Amino acid sequence: MIPAAFDYEIAESLEHAVSLLGDREDAKLLAGGHSLLPLLRLRAVRPSLLVDVGRLEDLSYVRDAGDTIAIGALTRHHDVATAPLLQEHNPLVSTAAGLIGDPQVRHRGTIGGSLAHGDPASDLPAVLLALDGEVDVTGPGGVRTVAAADFFTGVFQTAAGPQEIVAEVRVPKLTGDHMWSFTKFHRRAQDWATVGVAAVARRASGGVADAAIALVNMGATPLRASAAEAAWNAGAADPGAAADEGTEPGSDTNASAGYRRHLARVLVRRAIAEATAR
Repeated sequence: MIPAAFDYEIAESLEHAVSLLGDREDAKLLAGGHSLLPLLRLRAVRPSLLVDVGRLEDLSYVRDAGDTIAIGALTRHHDVATAPLLQEHNPLVSTAAGLIGDPQVRHRGTIGGSLAHGDPASDLPAVLLALDGEVDVTGPGGVRTVAAADFFTGVFQTAAGPQEIVAEVRVPKLTGDHMWSFTKFHRRAQDWATVGVAAVARRASGGVADAAIALVNMGATPLRASAAEAAWNAGAADPGAAADEGTEPGSDTNASAGYRRHLARVLVRRAIAEATAR
């Protein structure tokens, strides 16, 4: 289907983009376009204005920020996956980015667009949630920081306001004591995950500590598998048995809710086993 008519503006700076968003109540941002363009073609969204931020090169970077790694919102998935800084200090993020879609998607899609879209079937939101990462959003009032746990509010909904733009993402550096895994089930490489799991924990005397497990496509937002986390921390024989507690997966043409619950349990077991083996 052909999208409905819209106006098109190229943002010359982050501040210019914020100003352009304020000109129209239904304006939308265009970065890589892999989330927005399908919705435009289906006419699920009909913005009167598209603000193209894809040329803002100063928002594409991976930088050392002390105890964290800062990632510019317009950093392509390919660049996130291949960034030496992330491969060394947070391979959970680089690995997950390298599994998104196919090479064409990874060379155009951006980390900021993935987070701002708020799709519960997307991989990186769950990774950010498991890592207790932070998101900087810029708007008319300046920059504010939102914790990952507060950023995703519903299906395709986030804490970013209509005139705010995701500008930077920060994730912690993982130490040599950390173990991690990202695994997902999907029918084809370019498909959204039927279910995915991001898991990270710290090795401690006699077991693990600070276990975090986040689930992809098991509710209206990425979710923490709190019961499985507690079981992993406690050294339970089968933490994966509690993986679907507190989740509300949907049913669609890819899987029923019951099958997604089963997958969550299986994939959490695999993720923990892979993490422990690192």
